[in-house]
Amino acid sequence: MKLAILGGGGFRVPLVHGALLGGSGVTELVLHDVDAGRLAAIERVLAEQAAGVAAAPRVRTTTDLATALSDVDFVFSAIRVGGLRGRRLDEQLAHAEGVLGQETVGAGGIAYGLRTVPVAVELACAINELAPRAWVINFTNPAGMVTEAMGAHLGGRVIGICDSPVGLCRRVARALGADPATAWFDYAGLNHLGWLRAVRVGGEDVLPELLADTVALESFEEGKLFGADWLRVLGALPNEYLHYYYFAREAVGEHSRGAQLLEQQHGFYAEPSLASWERTRLEREATYMAETREGERDDLEGGGYEKVALALMRAVAYGERTTLILNVRNGSALPGVPADAVVEVPCVVDANGARPLAADPLPDHALGLVTAVKAVERATIEAATTGSRAAALRAFALHPLVGSVPVARRLLDAYAAAHPELAYLA
Repeated sequence: MKLAILGGGGFRVPLVHGALLGGSGVTELVLHDVDAGRLAAIERVLAEQAAGVAAAPRVRTTTDLATALSDVDFVFSAIRVGGLRGRRLDEQLAHAEGVLGQETVGAGGIAYGLRTVPVAVELACAINELAPRAWVINFTNPAGMVTEAMGAHLGGRVIGICDSPVGLCRRVARALGADPATAWFDYAGLNHLGWLRAVRVGGEDVLPELLADTVALESFEEGKLFGADWLRVLGALPNEYLHYYYFAREAVGEHSRGAQLLEQQHGFYAEPSLASWERTRLEREATYMAETREGERDDLEGGGYEKVALALMRAVAYGERTTLILNVRNGSALPGVPADAVVEVPCVVDANGARPLAADPLPDHALGLVTAVKAVERATIEAATTGSRAAALRAFALHPLVGSVPVARRLLDAYAAAHPELAYLA
């Protein structure tokens, strides 16, 4: 198989390559990026990773999109429009208005989406033309929004992935002493806005048992983050990103993750090596959402995006039927959510792609939040694909974490002035 990674100079690419070395069926890996220097840095790390591995895929790099997409079977989309400097600006401008600037949630997520969706749509059109049979696995944030925008051109051939639900399910299984390979996890919502509502082992829901045990519940990340009392009120385990909604006032003052990552990665790209990359990766993971956690993160070994992506790719390529939590078009799976909206739910995956499994309705409080955020995502896509400044303003003003039309106007003006990529807004 031939795999192309768009955004191939990105810092997390060696995680994907490392997983490929374990046996994936990929014989050729093409890295595409608009930054030749970043490509060269990652190529060096991958060469060190592959040393002594007999079945390592051949790696090529290119800044030419047509070359990258020629004869590919799978495309991983992992772009970052504006780079980490853009992320830093998103956070800083939001914080100046006293609102959250996180890159997928609130004002920062809208700004990032406005920059990213136009490029993602261009890529989708290019893939349709140059690689009409290729499957696209979207890593690019905001993942649900970008997958939905690309899906307008690629249909079911684009599938979005995220490692947050996988990590949550793994930690819950560990706390319950259950085998995650055989347990059923009832998870539903949008990307970075979902809830684990049941864990069935042998047909029995054992999540109430966990919710009743404070020690076990607060032994892992989400339990510490939300607190046992609030989780019992919800009767479910939220995705970690719901911290920004449930503790919005406390979250506003958090430090700039973009600035932190920019500083961490500067040294690596200046003098790239496998050892330097590994040190930087561990530092990056150890500080991930550190402001919202107590103690050490429990998944520094990786095993997130890259393993989900490879499991998805193998299921499609070889018909190895599996069930994964993915970002796909809803259809009739999640009641109360539009059929053409992208949701994050368990899916059966095989050679025909990913099909969402029927889910119970969300409770009113969760459905209300999902409906509001999906309306914001769609307004952002509308702005990004039509150039409508009014749609962009609507996205900012209607987001639950902005909560003010005057603030929304100032945010839109500030982002448009700071990011040349937003010059299309009229």
